[in-house]
Amino acid sequence: MLAISKDFAPPLKLISPFFKVGSGFYLLAMMSLLAFDATFSYQEFSIAGWIHLYLLGFVMIIIFGAMAQLIPVVLEVGHAVVDLYYVILPLLGMGTVIMVGGFWINPVLLTYGGLLVLISMIIFAFEALVTLKKAERKSLTVKTILVSNSYLLLGILTGFTIALGFSGAISVDTDSLIKAHVYAVLGGFVLLTIMGLSLTLIPMFSLAHGFDETPIKKGFNIISLGVGAVFIGALLGENLVQILGYLITMVGVVLYLYQIYIIYELTVRKEMDIWAKSLMFAFASLIISLFLGAIYLLGMNSNWLHASIWFYMIGFIGFVINGHLFKIVPFLIWFERFAPLVGKEPVPMFGQMYPKDKAEMLFWFSSFGTVLGGIALLIENDFMFKSSASLLFVGAIFLYLAMSNMLAYGKE
Repeated sequence: MLAISKDFAPPLKLISPFFKVGSGFYLLAMMSLLAFDATFSYQEFSIAGWIHLYLLGFVMIIIFGAMAQLIPVVLEVGHAVVDLYYVILPLLGMGTVIMVGGFWINPVLLTYGGLLVLISMIIFAFEALVTLKKAERKSLTVKTILVSNSYLLLGILTGFTIALGFSGAISVDTDSLIKAHVYAVLGGFVLLTIMGLSLTLIPMFSLAHGFDETPIKKGFNIISLGVGAVFIGALLGENLVQILGYLITMVGVVLYLYQIYIIYELTVRKEMDIWAKSLMFAFASLIISLFLGAIYLLGMNSNWLHASIWFYMIGFIGFVINGHLFKIVPFLIWFERFAPLVGKEPVPMFGQMYPKDKAEMLFWFSSFGTVLGGIALLIENDFMFKSSASLLFVGAIFLYLAMSNMLAYGKE
């Protein structure tokens, strides 16, 4: 397990807005699901708008906030230009709102929103890469950040090109670019980032140590190769290369899941708190997503693909992020507000610093909503999908309330 030092951590006032705004976007994304049906196409602007609301507003903002904290403490170096994070959040937040407005209201807005998102992500990637240069420790986490941020830049550049195409500014083959864009972001950035952070956060919070890292190292290299194959195959219009890339990626994901199993076997702390339950549901969702995706590649209809992506985005990514928020946020608040009081007066334990009742409500409403939604997409049942959206919306309300409670804990 990697050592964690708080000596290089940025101030809480820099990080906390990412978590508050991200949970707010999650609430908006789950609420907007109520307007959709179980039958759709990814080429629809309304669907693209929701995907960007969820991925940019929730996933990216939370990941950026988490990495703003974790990059320096894992690498044991200070940020190269930490104040850039004060710029990244408003740019990304405004860019997300304008882009979603472009998909839902007027395509002309896509270029302006896309430009703001592009600038924010270039700033983030630049700052992260410059900070990496200062690091003496060349761990897998460092390698993961380097490669994932490279894919992020590829993804956002292709995305901005797509936005220009949709707005009518240029003429491009949007279908090919969309595949490259989506896979570079979801596979190249999000998945690889989660893998890298998993190798630090999961052992730290579960007290596992001394495990073999071979599976995740191989999985990282294989997934990086698979994402590259899909990206190039999509740009060149080579379906065979894309399919090969999908299969290669699946092999890498299986190795990642095996690494998680190895860590679990060595876990000292096996308390079934909200974090542990969320991760178990997340990895179960990832396995289901792999299974459904494999069936789709065998020639089944798009329902299987829709359900696969649903379990990946809502079940895996959503639960990994939300589960870790109940560890990361109390951790940050404790060191900011209570660490100086140790030995002087009683201080709370991490487990006391989040509202367990709200966390449980989030888990159960969201887990039932995720499963119901996946089934609804598979059988194209609108009533089931609306019910799923309702459950997820209620769960999102509890996340927002829990986040507000955590960030206010111990604040004078």
